[in-house]
Amino acid sequence: MRDYQFASLPRVSESAASCSANIRQSAEYFQVDEILPFKPDGKGGHVWLKIQKRGINTDWLANELAKFSGVKSVAVGYAGLKDRHAITRQWFSVNLEGFDEPNWTQFENDDIQIIEQTRHGKKLKRGVLSGNRFKLRLTDLQGDRAQWESSLKQIKQHGVPNYFGEQRFGHHGSNLQRVEHWFSTGKAPRKRNQKSIYLSSARSWLFNLVLAERIKKASWNQPLEGDVMLLSGTKASLFNVDAVDEELRNRVDSMDIHPTGPMWGKGQQLTHLDSLNIEQHILADWNDWQQGLEKAGLNQERRSLRLFAGNFEWQYLADNQLELDFSLPAGSYATAVMRELAIITDVHHGTI
Repeated sequence: MRDYQFASLPRVSESAASCSANIRQSAEYFQVDEILPFKPDGKGGHVWLKIQKRGINTDWLANELAKFSGVKSVAVGYAGLKDRHAITRQWFSVNLEGFDEPNWTQFENDDIQIIEQTRHGKKLKRGVLSGNRFKLRLTDLQGDRAQWESSLKQIKQHGVPNYFGEQRFGHHGSNLQRVEHWFSTGKAPRKRNQKSIYLSSARSWLFNLVLAERIKKASWNQPLEGDVMLLSGTKASLFNVDAVDEELRNRVDSMDIHPTGPMWGKGQQLTHLDSLNIEQHILADWNDWQQGLEKAGLNQERRSLRLFAGNFEWQYLADNQLELDFSLPAGSYATAVMRELAIITDVHHGTI
């Protein structure tokens, strides 16, 4: 039986296993600010609202905006889902072409505040996101302070493994169990959005497995012969490595380029030599998933094996608490950063 336990994936930091802490003791202790790649131009038929919400699901709020505005749910756009058990600030767009604009102050309440309002000519689409800024407070810290400091400095200097977070896989890996049923029986989900979620979960899990093996071999942040490297700050500027020399190692050490792992799909596998051998070995028992992803029409892509937290800062607070402040690019997870610090218990979801 396959193991879908995210918490069992290996860590880089040896000291993380001897430290522990809690997160989300309250919504105020988990704050997220969305970063868009551009600013709305201030004119057009779409009203753009930057909303601060507390303890509210993104989809639910989008539907409430549609009801309040008298438009269909498809007329409301947002860039990405945000944590429910948190205070988050993110943009929503509402297409009001042909509709009167409502009094937005009547939409606000104790948990919903509109902190910025403007207009734009287009809908805010999913994925149009540069990243997120996090302000997190860890409580009930356990472990030696020197070990905490060592891990914090290591993260700031060298980054962390770029794992997909467990929220990608559903409660207790439920999305992965549904993928298993789909690919083993050939019975695909009826709903299109469910198919998309499950395919994304499957690709992400295979990537995590390869990354876990690279961590075990101490090569998650080092180049191997046959690697595909990603230019920092890009999503698809890739090149192959035939031989590893000092210049290449220096570029990796300086965070200019990153080794990558597979986002599985159809097409020729991009790695070769040592890197290809590792990927083939780890994914040998997952041929049914590979074939399922290919049959679904997804193409081979690559993702960085490591994640660098921008402007990573921390401070110790009273009552044995630690506050973290950092930014991450779109598609990455704060849980990947925190699990390199300690055994973290999310009071709403368990150990991560």
